[in-house]
Amino acid sequence: MTDRQRVVIVGGGFAGLNATRSLRRADVQVTLVDRRNFHLFQPLLYQVATGGLSPGNIAAPLRSILRRQRNVEVLLAEVTDFDLAGRRLKLADGELSYDTLIVCTGSQTGYFGRGEWAKAAPGLKSIEDALDIRHRILSAFEAAERETDSQRRRDWLTFVIIGAGPTGVELAGTLAEIASHTLKYDYRHINPADARIVLVDLADRVLTAFPPDLSAAAAS
Repeated sequence: MTDRQRVVIVGGGFAGLNATRSLRRADVQVTLVDRRNFHLFQPLLYQVATGGLSPGNIAAPLRSILRRQRNVEVLLAEVTDFDLAGRRLKLADGELSYDTLIVCTGSQTGYFGRGEWAKAAPGLKSIEDALDIRHRILSAFEAAERETDSQRRRDWLTFVIIGAGPTGVELAGTLAEIASHTLKYDYRHINPADARIVLVDLADRVLTAFPPDLSAAAAS
């Protein structure tokens, strides 16, 4: 048993790892809780979605990352609720007490109250999302190859990406490269370079978090 302060951190993403590492010299006992046993480098999910990388290339075991930090333990568990008054986490298979709680559960794709849109427009937040998008992209080219109606073929070769931030822009650019180069000689009845990639955003320019000159350079 230990009488050190018990710090529980929920989420092993960038924020969770940073919080954990910031406590490496503190006289506390840290428990990092995540329903996955790996840290995911989300900025490269678009590479998995377009076949440039395998899932293992962008995931690293949390225990390996933190093995040298002696005051931390990793707990593979799913949090189902918070008992703030009782200072306990409710887990799918038990409970966990804490003195200090840090919640770093990340974000999820928002559909403005229209959750049914997720079936037609999956987000890109997880390895499962990336593999789903990869499957949809390749299946669209296969369907276009078999399609005899010209308009339907054009529909299959039209890809709409919602969100012109870094991920959307990178995904659009990589998809264009795949269509123009990677798949160039793979089909007999279609020209993959005929694919249309439509980038949709509420703003009047791409990469709004960057200065206008950089946005203009990316758009060109």
